[in-house]
Amino acid sequence: MLYRLLSMVIITPLAFNSFATQSPIERITTTASRTETLADPLPVVVSTISEQQLALIAPTHIEQVLKQIAGANIQHGNGQEYLPALRSAVLTGAGACASLLSAEDGIPLRAAGFCNINELFETHTEMAERIEVLKGPGSALYGSNAVHGVINVITPDTTYGDSLLGIDTGSYGYKRLKLRSGKDFGTQGIGFNASITRDSGYRDDESVNQEKLNLRYRFESNDLLLTSGLTYTHLDQQTAGFITGFESYKDQNLAQANLNPDAFRKARSFRAWSKAQWQSSNNIVTITPYFRNQSMDFLKHFLPGTPLEKNAQTGFGIQSLWQHNYNNDIRIHLGFDTEYTAADFLQNQNEPTQGSAFLVATVPQGKHYDYDVNSTLYAPFISVNWHVKALTISAGARFEHIRYDYDNNMLAGRTRDDGTVCEKGGCRYSRPASSKNSFSNLSPKLGLSYQLNNNHYIYANVSQGYRAPQAAELYQLQRDQEIAELKSETADNLELGLKGHYQQLHYVLSAYAMNKQHSIFRDSDFFTVNDGKSHHRGVEVELNYALSKSIQLALAATHAKHSYSYNQILNDININGNDIDTAPRTLANMQINYQPTDTTQLALEWHHVSRYFTDPENRHEYTGHHLFNLRSAWQLTPQLTLAARITNLTNKAYAERADYTSFSGERYFPGKPRSFMLSASYTW
Repeated sequence: MLYRLLSMVIITPLAFNSFATQSPIERITTTASRTETLADPLPVVVSTISEQQLALIAPTHIEQVLKQIAGANIQHGNGQEYLPALRSAVLTGAGACASLLSAEDGIPLRAAGFCNINELFETHTEMAERIEVLKGPGSALYGSNAVHGVINVITPDTTYGDSLLGIDTGSYGYKRLKLRSGKDFGTQGIGFNASITRDSGYRDDESVNQEKLNLRYRFESNDLLLTSGLTYTHLDQQTAGFITGFESYKDQNLAQANLNPDAFRKARSFRAWSKAQWQSSNNIVTITPYFRNQSMDFLKHFLPGTPLEKNAQTGFGIQSLWQHNYNNDIRIHLGFDTEYTAADFLQNQNEPTQGSAFLVATVPQGKHYDYDVNSTLYAPFISVNWHVKALTISAGARFEHIRYDYDNNMLAGRTRDDGTVCEKGGCRYSRPASSKNSFSNLSPKLGLSYQLNNNHYIYANVSQGYRAPQAAELYQLQRDQEIAELKSETADNLELGLKGHYQQLHYVLSAYAMNKQHSIFRDSDFFTVNDGKSHHRGVEVELNYALSKSIQLALAATHAKHSYSYNQILNDININGNDIDTAPRTLANMQINYQPTDTTQLALEWHHVSRYFTDPENRHEYTGHHLFNLRSAWQLTPQLTLAARITNLTNKAYAERADYTSFSGERYFPGKPRSFMLSASYTW
């Protein structure tokens, strides 16, 4: 299987390293331990996308960036929407949300019970310092939601005085302004990071207006470092939905059409945090209080009656960590995380339902759900790293308890909002009575890392991840279901790998086997249940090789099988053993980078997605695709850089996302045709 990956000619966007030849230096990560740590000796895989890579890609969407991470598969929907995958099938439908933890500066974007599948659009990826991806449930620092891993967007420390002004302009009305500046006062500093995006879009009646802002403050003394940050994001999006019909994405008129011109998404997020770190000879103590406030309105154009959803949450929390070094051989991490969140949810349908007589009768106009949920979470954890000559043993555990206090603001049951009963068996939406629910989980971790020599490590880890049921899964029920008796989803993971560098080659090879239990899904009776089980097996390779001073290759590839492992009959087929829908076996990316002079860069990318099934019965499939992208940059002066990019160089007709449903057949989010972007940036 590994030979198959290495023998493929495939591509991902690597990047140039500040107009200098990149050498295989040690990678530094903070995601795995909340402190700066060398990545290669760790018994987990943490992949990093640098600021230089981000600058060359100039991403208009997070999907363009995460292609270069082996095992990641972000399917772009429309606008800033997406569906994620990391060592998994693409996560969609009931139970999909919260299997992958998204964070900015180490703080989860959402509280543990209130995820949003698109939540990465609330991070400032466009102007991040770097993005780190921790694969698998490999750290005791993360609890609920980090089943398949963690995506951590790290914003730059702008308090040291560097400034940047950048402009991007591209096809289909894309424009972006970027500004960064700061002031260093010695022991203190302030700074900001901002971007404004306007995109009129390729498809009819679609657009994205987005603004993002980071503020930073720094204070340091002999034994104290205090850093504070604030992120504000605003999104106003007109959304284009699926197009339907077999391979309809190949028809330019259909691909450009928007069958849901009224669909929109409006989202606002605000986060503030302050990290205080005290350091002595053998101890580091870190305390990070934080505050979140988010709200979002969007039209559910994919549901009968196109109801409007309004959700909001406000919360605060504290992360704490004590690190103690004992005789330079034993390092102890002891911490306690807690947070409180108040959330509300409203789903309302303004117009009568259109469609079949059954839908008209069972999907009523008016309010469907109206509830409040307050949640409390606490989580103590411990991890110990013990160095015994060339062997490092990492052991840890995290206990987490989350409690929901749910108040239903409507009549309980499956009636209309005025209490009348729907015809044809009852209304579609069912509201459980007010209640309290709590979930407790203990997740152990054990990792081994053996240093073969100065530059090579072999590692293994055994770990367990979990996700508590989300509030939406517990309280947004349908049909005859009156209560959702759900357990926490768990995942048992075994991983082996080899990491290091040899001369001009840096490499990470890994193989994993994960079994998930109690997966949440909506069954054929429209009940939310968690009887699901699945197997996930895969091998991954990430290579970075400098062929010469001017030519560099990068490869990120995975071959994996994600399959159902429980009995369920769908359309007379038992799906046990079938591939999970939207789970391509092979994903691979490679880029050849050419740097003819110290001030000129060229990069050719080839991105490949293999075929995948679009339904659990494995009766329908998408044939896959491969795409070419071309990027270039010229540093005209030490301060001024110009760049040009062509995406989808061959103008390939493809689908960003394909799936199949019994009520609509094949449906797709069409990929964008060939497009161009020109950029200019000035730094001082």
